[in-house]
Amino acid sequence: MEDIFHWIREGNTMQVRMWLDDTEHDMNQGDDHQFSPLHWAAKGGHIKIVEILIGRGARVNTTNMGDDTPLHLAAAHGHMEVVQILLRNKADVNFVNEHGNSPLHYACFWGYTEIAEELVEWGATVTVQNKYGETPLDKCSNHIAQIIHGKAAQLGQDMKTKEFKDQSWLGLKTRSRDATLSRHKGININELYLHTKISTTPSGETWRGKWQGNEIAAKILALRECTPRISRDFNEEYPKLRIFSHPNVLPVIGCCNSPPNLVVISQYMPVGSLYHVLHEGTGLVVDTVRALQFSIDIAKGMAFLHSLERQLPRLYLSSKHIMIDCVSDDELVARINMGDSKFSFQEKGKVYHPAWIAPEALVKHPNELNSRAADMWSYAVLLWELATREIPFGDIHPMELGMKIATEGLRLDVSPGISPHMAKLIRICMNEEPGKRPSFDMIIPILEKMKK
Repeated sequence: MEDIFHWIREGNTMQVRMWLDDTEHDMNQGDDHQFSPLHWAAKGGHIKIVEILIGRGARVNTTNMGDDTPLHLAAAHGHMEVVQILLRNKADVNFVNEHGNSPLHYACFWGYTEIAEELVEWGATVTVQNKYGETPLDKCSNHIAQIIHGKAAQLGQDMKTKEFKDQSWLGLKTRSRDATLSRHKGININELYLHTKISTTPSGETWRGKWQGNEIAAKILALRECTPRISRDFNEEYPKLRIFSHPNVLPVIGCCNSPPNLVVISQYMPVGSLYHVLHEGTGLVVDTVRALQFSIDIAKGMAFLHSLERQLPRLYLSSKHIMIDCVSDDELVARINMGDSKFSFQEKGKVYHPAWIAPEALVKHPNELNSRAADMWSYAVLLWELATREIPFGDIHPMELGMKIATEGLRLDVSPGISPHMAKLIRICMNEEPGKRPSFDMIIPILEKMKK
């Protein structure tokens, strides 16, 4: 098997780019010591590879076995440009490893004064202690300590000593190599430890659990019976959902084909779905800025899925199928959950969430449908939901709702409480004629302008 870690260590940008072009390859996988590709690129100072990995969705604050982030390694090895790239991409400047050392501890210890000053400029705390009671200033010469101390004081830092706080509980560990490189190989169901049921839907039960040290969500598909043909179709279809190459797509990382049970395994997202965040009182505030960012995240993920040449199992876009990923303390990312895709053998002709489904999709056979235009209608409902914080047609039973949308022309009221620009975009995306709806590539620049 290709060794992405070897190519990164030798700085082979071309091979890395080719490896990433395969959507099933996971840029957030770890080697035997849970060093991710970004860890190795940061350690080696390979600027171009660092930029490519981050651009493809590498997790900036992922940790290895010793809880080092890529920023720890870049600072410890004197790679100023890499440090700056990581900081610009929201690397946690004060994250501490298993010894309690921050990136600033290492920059000071190895005498990289300019990097230490850069870290302080970005908010690195000079008085935080590691496990052994040492601050970054204790790790460097008196001359450098005076420079760093002066810089921190000039920036108004509180110069009181701060005790070590364990951050390993944040769950930022790199995914194990076994979990992501088992290409098309099924997982033994006995290797799963499932401990908490998250939800029950017509398509199956979703459980929280662990597999090979990874926090997972396992969806046990609801089937009347698992015939040999269904088992075969499952084996053919699930690998298409292993899309690791986009930051706004949450891939399926594995499956269990153990009749009578078929299980789809994804990374566990503690924040939950967008529907959960918007409507079920999580305490997470979704203000206008965050709602707009979620809109952009979803549009980028859908634009990528629509760009793929291969046909995927059908995903009916709704807030229930968008997961919110907590990338850092203050950064949340919306990701399209491929684990919610509908396999060909699952409940043909049944629709459970008609509020998000295009009117033509409720009456036409799937083979007659422009699925990309139908996705755009569903996205328009998502925009309405993010703008109003309301459940679309929340007071109508789904079966009655589907009939009213399909045969009586029932539509969402786009006016109340929605800004004129967003209302106009929703109407454009919700055009009654599927052929006149825009593509996701067309609306991303419009959304980006709304941010400014």
